[in-house]
Amino acid sequence: MIDPASLPALHASHGGIWLREDGRTRELAKGQAIGRAAETPLLLLNAPLTGQRLGYPDLNGLDLLELWAFLHPARFLVPTPKGLATALGLPVPTSEVEIPALLQSAAQAMLDRMGAPEWREREGGWTAAQSLHRLRWPWAPIIAPRIAKPKEAERWLFSKLPEWEEAQPRPAPRTVTLDEGQVLARLDALTGVGAEPRPGQRAYAAAAIGAFRPRAHRDQPNMLLAEAGTGIGKTLGYLAPASLWAAQAQGTVWVSTYTKALQRQLDRESLRLFPDAAVAASRVVVRKGRENYLCLLNLEDALQGGFTGRAAILAQLVARWAAFSKDGDMIGGDLPGWLPTLFRRNGSTALTDRRGECIYAGCPHYRKCFIERTARASADADIVIANHALVMINAARGRETGQRPQRIVFDEGHHLFDAADSTFSVLLSGQEAIELRRWIMGPEGGSRGRRRGLSARLSDLASYDAEGGEAIRDAADAAQALPADEWLKRVVAGEPFGPVEAMLAAVRGTVFARAADTGEADAGYGLETELAEPDGPLVEAAQEAALALDALLRPLTRLSRRLEAVIEDAPDWLDGAARARIEGAVASLGWRRDLIGAWLALLARIGGPADPDYVDWMTVDRVEGREYDIGIHRHWLDPSRPLAEAVLKPAQGVIVTSATLKGGGDWGNAESRSGASHLPHGAERFEASSPFDYAARAEVLIVTDIKRGDIAALSGAYGRLIEAAGGGTLGLFTAIRRLRSVHARIADRLARGGLPLYAQHVDPIDTGTLVDIFRDDPRASLLGTDALRDGVDVPGHSLRLVVMEGVPWSKPTVLHAARRLAGGGNAYDDRLIRARLAQAFGRLIRRAEDKGSFVILSAAMPSRLLSAFPPGTPIRRLTLDEAIIAVSVQARAQILGEAAALGHQGAESGSARQERE
Repeated sequence: MIDPASLPALHASHGGIWLREDGRTRELAKGQAIGRAAETPLLLLNAPLTGQRLGYPDLNGLDLLELWAFLHPARFLVPTPKGLATALGLPVPTSEVEIPALLQSAAQAMLDRMGAPEWREREGGWTAAQSLHRLRWPWAPIIAPRIAKPKEAERWLFSKLPEWEEAQPRPAPRTVTLDEGQVLARLDALTGVGAEPRPGQRAYAAAAIGAFRPRAHRDQPNMLLAEAGTGIGKTLGYLAPASLWAAQAQGTVWVSTYTKALQRQLDRESLRLFPDAAVAASRVVVRKGRENYLCLLNLEDALQGGFTGRAAILAQLVARWAAFSKDGDMIGGDLPGWLPTLFRRNGSTALTDRRGECIYAGCPHYRKCFIERTARASADADIVIANHALVMINAARGRETGQRPQRIVFDEGHHLFDAADSTFSVLLSGQEAIELRRWIMGPEGGSRGRRRGLSARLSDLASYDAEGGEAIRDAADAAQALPADEWLKRVVAGEPFGPVEAMLAAVRGTVFARAADTGEADAGYGLETELAEPDGPLVEAAQEAALALDALLRPLTRLSRRLEAVIEDAPDWLDGAARARIEGAVASLGWRRDLIGAWLALLARIGGPADPDYVDWMTVDRVEGREYDIGIHRHWLDPSRPLAEAVLKPAQGVIVTSATLKGGGDWGNAESRSGASHLPHGAERFEASSPFDYAARAEVLIVTDIKRGDIAALSGAYGRLIEAAGGGTLGLFTAIRRLRSVHARIADRLARGGLPLYAQHVDPIDTGTLVDIFRDDPRASLLGTDALRDGVDVPGHSLRLVVMEGVPWSKPTVLHAARRLAGGGNAYDDRLIRARLAQAFGRLIRRAEDKGSFVILSAAMPSRLLSAFPPGTPIRRLTLDEAIIAVSVQARAQILGEAAALGHQGAESGSARQERE
């Protein structure tokens, strides 16, 4: 049996490289470390990240994160030395030189757990270890001797997953009126005994009651717009009346978020509603799109030879996780976010249903499907936690009419406009068109995989119904006109095949011709131009493409009618499973018909009159000069209009809430961006200011001596500010290129000072894990883009400084230009920028004891935008040297405050211990 202490351990960071072997630790150069790693497997923590630090991206070894994923498949772990030590109960290393020894100790501790009788995830471990051994997983020879062979053969994953059961549809909710006293009593129960009084939270809960009253007008939900500043406690403020209404009315409330971070937070808060975890799991359901969940049929294919190499190892570890997962959610659920990144994203996306190819009841795992189980659980849940897009799609498509959201809370409501913009938009591109072809035709030529076309999915219908079978064949013939594999190569070479590829070639030619006048064609970025004044070849190509799409739409429409007729006639072979599969096919066909119809409307606009309700434009998408898609876009000029029609008007009650709901404007801005302005009677309003003392605990510093475009000066400013704050810094950028440049210049220097620096678009780690690492280490700092400007909740001991590289101006896109013209020009821009500044500032003070600085590295910050910050917040324009002094003072105050609070807690616990004794 191999002793982990005999295995060499390697740790590499921006601060240096250390190797421990033969009982001693020494520092190495990069070349030495790479050579040593090539000789023998080394103990590592996060091989892709270590390989990046070494400049050796193909680094592999005995990754302790992979061992953790095998040992504790669905348990949370911060993937850092500190996080690993904390999870295993080992001493946290005080310097990087101690980390290799920790890796050896951690390996020993995890291997020892496999022999312990209390190992909770033992079931299936022996069988998985044998499979991984055949796949040559580096850990397999080490763990296999430590796992005793079970007396009886272990059940395969697919035989031990629980089955969901069909249940009769839930009756319509009862008509009830909530009592304010009961709602406030529920709020008191949720906040707990001894919680500090929050008058704003109680007022918020009382105002939210109105959204749960019986509806009084047609096409008019009881709608509340609620802006509640940070610290009000709006989550429990709306959960109190929502949970009480759900219990009394026997109905479901949908709580919708924009970010996965808030979804996770709400899922944790559900334990306040139902302290028993088993009860909470049935009464509160997290619901996402199908592409987020593990597809068991795809997993079975991967386990039976569909995956090879490292991807096959990932499939085995995912199978281990699936046996213990709460709900099978691979994106933001209990699958560690870092696990797919260990395999360089190799295979993880193929384990979900991203193409909409589900065969429903035709799948052998249908009764155990995570997606179907979650959908059914949500029908009987009190609270369904979803995202804006899913709520809108459910309401607009109406596939699940019985579950159409009727009582909705849109948290992070300032993103409702953007979510509607994305949901109700149309894109006709090469990538979208080839996905439709694959959905209809299935695998072509020598392609492999589980993909199935319409004929394979509906073979029983084709054999039973001649007209249905003919429609399937006609659809497959018509789909030949859609782009096929390697379509982009043909288009770029000027040799398109078929009418749709020819239309894409014409789009590309127009975009490049117009870009040549501006000099953007050689810049390497994506290109776009208005769909205005098209030339003759583009108009002709669009007409030919429209004829081809119309020829495809007709057989799909016929097929839908035949499927509906089969359901009505109910032949002998139409059992429950077959009915479910055909109903699923009807829904899928409906979505594709709607898509093709939207494409036809878009093509009809080329050469015809423009529709003032829409903004249309053409794009060539590129990354660093490499083209990857070509398309035509259509967005609503005001996407709150379809939002109001499809989502708000059919609903009974709606709450739209956020800390920055007015978005740097007035209530008129909130009403126009939420869709309330399109309702007959508008919406009620509620506003509660943050209880935090911003004047004493925060400051805005505008640095005036950093020259725009000077990357060296910008990097130096970031480095010095992070050092002044002692880490704990969130750096926000508007351009990925500048982020990478700044990170490259300062990461090594900060690491040598004991201040680790992480970055989006640099480190091979998903965003959620980066935030977890940042939250866990008070001396770490994180650089990121827009994704980190909102939805990041990090306490003051880990976040005491926010730095923005400059004013977050809007990008001059075709869509933005159109909305700017319609929205008031500069006033429209100012509202957007104030909203972004307010969202970024909101990351800084999350709790009453937090203290920190908000720095903008731009002398061009207009004074008119400073109203984005809370009233009373000190705002100063100063030099970088002065800002560094101010940041240092503020950060020291926060750190001392944290230390005093910890000391006070320690003294209190000591006193309590003496009393008990």
